[in-house]
Amino acid sequence: MTESKLTSRLEHLHGAANHDAFASGQYRISVRRVLARPDARLAVPAVEIEPCHPYVVALADALVATMRVSPACVGLAATQVGEPARVFCMDVTGHKKARSCAGLVVLCNPTIVWRSEDVVMREGCMSVPNLTGDVARSAEVTVEGYEPGTGALVRVDADAMEARCLLHEIDHLDGFVFVDRIRDPAKQLFARKTFR
Repeated sequence: MTESKLTSRLEHLHGAANHDAFASGQYRISVRRVLARPDARLAVPAVEIEPCHPYVVALADALVATMRVSPACVGLAATQVGEPARVFCMDVTGHKKARSCAGLVVLCNPTIVWRSEDVVMREGCMSVPNLTGDVARSAEVTVEGYEPGTGALVRVDADAMEARCLLHEIDHLDGFVFVDRIRDPAKQLFARKTFR
């Protein structure tokens, strides 16, 4: 889906009248419903978007609002709320496994510019609500993307939990959930005990 098709789809879904509200910055931020597997939309790769488009700014705000009200959530991608746009948010502030912490990060069109060797850690996901799994991901990573609203280039150097979160959210934008990275489900998937 091209950016112009995405924009047309978004304006069709949300009405041309709402476009003026988005453009003026006068819109209501709403918490969005998070999709869960086996919803096929989770497997659809997202398309690059214009970071300064008013709808993208509103979508980014909705992602942050949804993440903030969701127990134990440290990141959320647009594909998880049914929008095929390359934008996500994350914030590992206060997470017990975090070492680096850039605070709230919201990126459009993220790219991985460097990654280290893999380490295995446990992960969960709002889109796979009943499972956790041991997933191999890079221990350190550098990601670049664009800030919604300003279009400014942002570079995030992360390790530990923050690196894992960045890679997890980028996976969502590429049409993957963490269980797609599991090599041996019998040994690496576990029933989720609780959201904390």
